[in-house]
Amino acid sequence: MNENENLDDSTNIEFKWLYCPICGTKIPQIKNIIYCIKCGVDLQYINTHMRMPSRKNIRYLGSPEAFSQQNFYLSNKPLRKKLSEEELLNLEDQKLWGSFASIGITAAAYVLMNFVEVLVIVIFILFTFNLESVLEFLVNPYFIIGISFVELIFILVPTLYVGKYLQRPTLNNRLILLGFTKKGFDKTKLIKEILIGLGFAVVGVTLVLSISFLMEIILSLIFGYETIQDLFGTAGEVDTMIASADILSIFLLTIIMILIIGTTEEVLFRGFLQKGLVRSLGKSWGIVITALIFSSIHLIGIFTSLGSPIIFIISFLFNFFPFFAISLLLGLLFNWRKENLIAVMITHGVYNALTIILAFIVFNFI
Repeated sequence: MNENENLDDSTNIEFKWLYCPICGTKIPQIKNIIYCIKCGVDLQYINTHMRMPSRKNIRYLGSPEAFSQQNFYLSNKPLRKKLSEEELLNLEDQKLWGSFASIGITAAAYVLMNFVEVLVIVIFILFTFNLESVLEFLVNPYFIIGISFVELIFILVPTLYVGKYLQRPTLNNRLILLGFTKKGFDKTKLIKEILIGLGFAVVGVTLVLSISFLMEIILSLIFGYETIQDLFGTAGEVDTMIASADILSIFLLTIIMILIIGTTEEVLFRGFLQKGLVRSLGKSWGIVITALIFSSIHLIGIFTSLGSPIIFIISFLFNFFPFFAISLLLGLLFNWRKENLIAVMITHGVYNALTIILAFIVFNFI
C-alpha cells in the first residue's frame, strides 16, 4: 500500500492556489499531497497558517518523505502513449506532437537544409574565386536539379523525430505515421488517389494563375500600371533559369518536382506540421497556420532582398496570395484524404512540374 494512502482524510484539503507559492511549480491534482514536489515546502502548512513554515517542516528533495511523495506523483503521472501498428491506420483521434514541436522541428529542418545548400555554394566559391561564374552556377538548371536532393532533409528530420511516438519505430512505421504510405490501399484505391492528385494539380495551376492575374490588376490600380510592368519586366532568378534551360533539363526538373520536391515538402508541411497543429489548435487553425508558414518560407527571398519599400510591398502581395492559396488547397486536400499523402504529394509535384513546363513554353515559344 502506498504511504500516502495511510494519511488521514483530513489531509485532503483544497489549496488556495494552483502553484507553489515558494517556487511556482504547479501543484499536482492528486490526493494527500503535502510537500511541493520541487522545493519540498509543506504546502498544507502554508495553506492553513498563511505563512512560511519552519525549516523542520520543509522536506528537501533528498529526504525520505519528499522522495516517497515524488514516487507517488510520478507513478500516477500519465505517460506519452506510444502507438501500435494497428493504431497507425486510424490516427484521427490520436494525440500526437504539439504546436511547439510542430513548428520547431519544421524550422530545424528548413534551417538544416539551407545550411547544407550554403555549404555547397561556399565550397564552389572556394574552387572558382569568380563571382560571375558563381552567379551563373546558381541559376543553372542542372545546379537546381542537383541541389534539389538536399530537400530530402525535409523527410529525414521529422522521420527521426516521430520515432518516440511508436511502439515499434521502424522506418516503415515512421513513414506511415507521417502519412507517406500506401498501406491499407488496394490497387483501385491507389489509382483513385493518383487521379485525385492529378485533378487537383490542374485545379491548383488554374487557381494560382487566376489569383496572380487578379493581383496584377489590383496592384496596377493601386501603384500604377507602368510601375507594375517595370517590376514584372525585370528578369528574376527563376526567369533566368527557365530561359537558359533546354529540353533535357526541363524534363529532369519535371521529374525532380514530382519525385523530390512535392514528396519532401508535403511530408514536412502536411504530414508533420499540419498534423501536429490540427491536433493542438483544431482543423481550421491548423490548416491556416500551416499555409501561412508554408507561404512565408517560400517568400524568404523577398524578405532578404534589398530594394525600396514599394518594390517589397508589390513583390510580397503579388507572391503571397498565390502561395497561400495553393497551400490552403493542399491542406484541405490532406484533410479530405484522411491525412494520407498520396494525392497531396502528386498534386504538389505535378503542380510544380506544370508550372515549369508552362513557363518554359512562354519563354521560348510565345
